[in-house]
Amino acid sequence: MRHIDFGRRYVRLKGPLKWRIDIRSIVVSLILLFTTIIVAMFALMMGSMEFSLQEIFAALGGQATGAAKTIVVEWRLPRVIAAIIFGAGLAVSGAIFQSITRNPLGSPDIIGFSSGSYTGALLVLLGSGSASYLGVAGGALAGGFVTAILIYVLAFRNGTQGFRLIIVGIAISTILGSVNSMLLIQNESEVALTAAAWGVGSLNGVGWKHVLPAIIFVIFLLFCAWIMNRPLREMELGNDAANSHGVRIKRSQLLLIFLAVSLTAAPTAVMGPVSFVALSAPQIVHRFTKSANSLIPSAAMGAVLLLGADVLAQRIVPETILPVGVVTLSLGGIYLLWLLFHQARSTP
Repeated sequence: MRHIDFGRRYVRLKGPLKWRIDIRSIVVSLILLFTTIIVAMFALMMGSMEFSLQEIFAALGGQATGAAKTIVVEWRLPRVIAAIIFGAGLAVSGAIFQSITRNPLGSPDIIGFSSGSYTGALLVLLGSGSASYLGVAGGALAGGFVTAILIYVLAFRNGTQGFRLIIVGIAISTILGSVNSMLLIQNESEVALTAAAWGVGSLNGVGWKHVLPAIIFVIFLLFCAWIMNRPLREMELGNDAANSHGVRIKRSQLLLIFLAVSLTAAPTAVMGPVSFVALSAPQIVHRFTKSANSLIPSAAMGAVLLLGADVLAQRIVPETILPVGVVTLSLGGIYLLWLLFHQARSTP
């Protein structure tokens, strides 16, 4: 059943959660999903050995053998799926933080959670001298959560205020950046080079055994974030309005922060810190949907951005595959400058 609500059209779904879906957000999400499929097909076809669309479908359907099956299914497909799911996770994490802080700069890479995950991974890499996947992933997850707890404790005073959370997060991120540089400088060049390469953020060389556990975990977290969408939207109206609608502010904030940090730490544990996807995806979607909080369109935009950046990283320099973090950092820096300029002009 469709309704008109403040000039916007919605579809209401009856059920225990009483979902209300914005039609404009659905249209934007479907367009982004279609774009993701097109880019994914292109990513599977291109490379040092190119395949036709028919060969791609044959490999995905289990009808191909030999080189086509190995390259498409075992090498390229995990990279494409990881880019889609991890991009969606980072974007939803950014949307949650921007909603909680009520600030377009509220992003895990700006606040410092990505730096914390990098610090945790560095301690494992440089401390043990091993690049074990489980060790690095565990270190990244632990570093992200310890940083989140530290920032939350320092920013908490009669509740968590968005501006204070961002300021404390930027300060912690700056400190961790210095710590990370010191750790790299004081260690042997070969080990430090491996750690520095991981810190750029890359999907190069990932396989199913690396990405599958994180993909499943991120999908579960995305489902949990979707369930928490209602209290998130209520809190955007202000604490008084949320309280009047039965939302427990502190508990909901803690749970949402936990989900957002997890959605950042899990991809970071696999591919390293990738900047600006979490920052830019929700804001770009906002300009299409005109909705303050759109988790599903944000997830779709994040998938398009990270997958597109990874494809561009493989094509931008001939015979060289750049880390995807280099592309997102370059494009994201331009976007951040535009966002700051736009914010400055709109401020009276």
